[in-house]
Amino acid sequence: MTPRLPSLFIPHGGGPSFFMTGERKAMFEDTEFFLRDLHQQLPFEPRAILLITAHWETEVPSFTGAARPELIYDYYGFPEHTYALTYPAPGDPALAQRAAQCLIDAGLPAVVDPQYGWDHGVFIPLKVMYATAHIPVVAMSLHHSLNPELHTRLGQALRPLRDEGVLIVGSGMSYHNLRQFFEGTQASHEFHHWLEAALDQDWQSRASALNAWSSAPGGRASHPREEHLLPLMVASGAGTDQPGRCIWRGEVAGTALGAWAFD
Repeated sequence: MTPRLPSLFIPHGGGPSFFMTGERKAMFEDTEFFLRDLHQQLPFEPRAILLITAHWETEVPSFTGAARPELIYDYYGFPEHTYALTYPAPGDPALAQRAAQCLIDAGLPAVVDPQYGWDHGVFIPLKVMYATAHIPVVAMSLHHSLNPELHTRLGQALRPLRDEGVLIVGSGMSYHNLRQFFEGTQASHEFHHWLEAALDQDWQSRASALNAWSSAPGGRASHPREEHLLPLMVASGAGTDQPGRCIWRGEVAGTALGAWAFD
């Protein structure tokens, strides 16, 4: 049988912290090491990457369709050099059309946006994962409803791409309460433990659990607004009945973060 790429949910860090110096970079060092070595956990190099970003919300699920998308420096108050970072990977207009058609075939609306660029939820983790920028990339938006069930369905519709050499990556954070992020909150650990159990199930069971994420221990405290969690729903939806696998558990200033793979 031809090997199939898993779908992934990864932490994309704190702004451009991977490309800073001093204490800020040190806090995210373990996350950076995980992302840098992640390719070693894949069965083969993807021909393209479809990345669902927590930083793009639209009325209709959208895919970047430019051959050379521009970068969007959507972070604030960082050193000047972080606004000159580059990531010259090519876009993949054909993949954008293919992904949109997958949603349409599943009865879900979708569009290709030839103008929108790549925000930091796209280019920051990929600059660590594939620094040579040789793999084509398409970014996908969240639906502005932030409905977890819908995002699981979006992932399910995209599942065929995994058999076509496309790596589906949900780029967000398992904890994203910025007011308490650097305080090592107990909520982050409680929610991580809940996620490990919720995702270690068959497709339907984990989908049901994720639909009720806000009532989980530490759930709403970890995500006052859920946009950084929803890429996980897409990644899980793109998986099969095999249980999700926690492929990394780390901490930033005592706050728990995690990453998962879905076979």
